[in-house]
Amino acid sequence: MKFGGTSLGSAERMRVAAGICAAEQRRRPLVVVVSAMSRITDLLLDAMRHAEAGDRPGLEAAVAELRRRHLEACRELVPARAQARVSEAIEALVAEFARIAQGMMMLNDRPPRSVDEAVAVGERLSALLVAALLESEGTPAEALNAAEIVVTDAVFGNASPLMEPARARARARLLPLLEAGVLPVVTGFNGATADGRPTTLGRGGSDFSASILSAALEAAELWIWTDVDGIMSADPRLVPEAAVLSEITYNEAAELAYNGAKVLHPRTLAPLIEKKIPVWSKNSFDLSKPGTRIVASLASASAGARAVTSMAKVALISLEPSSPELSGMHVMARSLDALARTNVEVLALSSSSYRQSFCFLVRAEELERSLQALEAALALELAHGYLLPVEVDEKVGLLAVVGEGMQGRPGLAGRIFTAISRERVNIIAIAQGSSELTIAIVVRREGLEKAVRAVHAECGMGRLAEAART
Repeated sequence: MKFGGTSLGSAERMRVAAGICAAEQRRRPLVVVVSAMSRITDLLLDAMRHAEAGDRPGLEAAVAELRRRHLEACRELVPARAQARVSEAIEALVAEFARIAQGMMMLNDRPPRSVDEAVAVGERLSALLVAALLESEGTPAEALNAAEIVVTDAVFGNASPLMEPARARARARLLPLLEAGVLPVVTGFNGATADGRPTTLGRGGSDFSASILSAALEAAELWIWTDVDGIMSADPRLVPEAAVLSEITYNEAAELAYNGAKVLHPRTLAPLIEKKIPVWSKNSFDLSKPGTRIVASLASASAGARAVTSMAKVALISLEPSSPELSGMHVMARSLDALARTNVEVLALSSSSYRQSFCFLVRAEELERSLQALEAALALELAHGYLLPVEVDEKVGLLAVVGEGMQGRPGLAGRIFTAISRERVNIIAIAQGSSELTIAIVVRREGLEKAVRAVHAECGMGRLAEAART
């Protein structure tokens, strides 16, 4: 089981999470993975920005808030007999973070390796509190730092697991605890290189940690506890008729996550696919909700599109050779290589015309990094006018229609485009892979919400989801 930040956001939420864990552990062996308390990771990153800027009062205020929140939770959760021990452990972790941040202040820099070591303190504090609470309520538990278990490469800030050594360490460290009836509470989001340098796993890192451990231990299931009822056919804030999907496939979940839905990050699913470990997305705020099950394939084939998701904070970058003598394919290859080397995710790519102009969509927060990478990689072509100036459009949005049942269904794409056009929303770019699993559509941002509602209604997604559940 993995608990997200909102599911551990207060002493009350930690108590609920501990109750879920204790009940399940009485039924079968269980490993728990925890995120930092809600907003703690942002607080740590903000503290490090203050440190880099030489802002001592800002850093000290952030450290004081870090200490206050966790000592307050300790007082609410842990019995008086154990408070001194747990409070001392909290103080030690806060002091460790302050030491690293003060080093950044001396350097006026935030080295990626130091950032990874410091930001994992949030998860370590959560693991400490949850384990202490379980122990106090009669469930043997032990807090563990995933840096001892999850072996990764050395890409600080966005590391990838080395599954064979991670599997060996996970089994050596966790199986004896499980056999002894002890519930391991493991930090999410972090790991370490084989020689012990701290790393973090990037976007969706705590979920990724849980899936790595699930695969390493050959778990029967992985449960992801969040603050929503499950994976929905659309964002209910945009589409009131959106319904929870009872089951989706790994591929559908990955596509939805990649295109902006609050679903497991695609990397999270990768370790599970080979062993076909099912994943449940469940709501820790409402235990009566059944949630969504993510599986390798559905028992009965689904028809058509199953969900639509959207992203508003995106930017469209367009490149075009000034002459057909310059190979557009060569420019595209170098552009994509430059973006890959700076860890930019390309959300959609579209190319057309004999001049081989092309455009691709990136997240707004990655736009500046994308442009720097492209201008460095294509400096010669831009300086001599072989390429037209790079064009950027930030007033766009992405919607993605997802469903394994879309493959080989004539007329479906036409219906989707017609539904969007009826709302007088112009389509700027379209991308669809040969699997026909996803149709990605770029539209003007002001028309994005209307387009999402139109597609959801046209494909009857809410009705299909309700019918499948009943």
